[in-house]
Amino acid sequence: MAELVFFSGTMDCGKSTLALQMHHNHAARGRDGVLFTRHDRAGTATISSRLGLTQRAHEVGDDTDFWSEVITRRTHGRAVDYLVGDEAQFYTADQVEQLARVVDELAVDVYAFGISTDFRARLFPGSARLVELADRVEVLQVKALCWCGARATHNARTVGGTMVVEGAQVVVGDVAAGADEVGYEVLCRRHHMRRMTAAAARAASPSPQTLGLAPAQDQGRLPLDA
Repeated sequence: MAELVFFSGTMDCGKSTLALQMHHNHAARGRDGVLFTRHDRAGTATISSRLGLTQRAHEVGDDTDFWSEVITRRTHGRAVDYLVGDEAQFYTADQVEQLARVVDELAVDVYAFGISTDFRARLFPGSARLVELADRVEVLQVKALCWCGARATHNARTVGGTMVVEGAQVVVGDVAAGADEVGYEVLCRRHHMRRMTAAAARAASPSPQTLGLAPAQDQGRLPLDA
């Protein structure tokens, strides 16, 4: 029986890697699938993983109709057994409903991958509708870590390492953004609520010189005139 599954997690937890692996596994067993994505950091019509994996995919736009996408391919002889949709948080609520209809009426498996909440810790419309309609919601088990070592549960938007909480919901960036660029960092809830990024934590941590302590290599040595 076909199902709609939403694989959810923060940035840096392997969603795109798993999406490509799932596509490979199903295709290797002779199933016919179609890859979709939207706003991938590597560019248009591409699914990219931070491990270096990339594959061409169909770019989802505001006018994409998943029902029509499947019907058109089947009309031209494709089986279309499954769809893999990466960056599903950027899909519209209507498009998620189309995916549910594809599952229920055309018996196509749909595997959607995305983050649940934005940089303000609020649900993306696409993710919210997926949570409401999915047969299963799977939280990815690869743990992204906050700078403090705790499990990261929230995505923070940064500019030059400083966390920001205002702006458009969709701004493409990466965890490897340079200074003065819009970037993202995964944080635990505690540090997200405190707006404390790794850069802010480093700035707030006094150096040994500030505390009046000798450098580590000099500690434990007696003065020469002792």
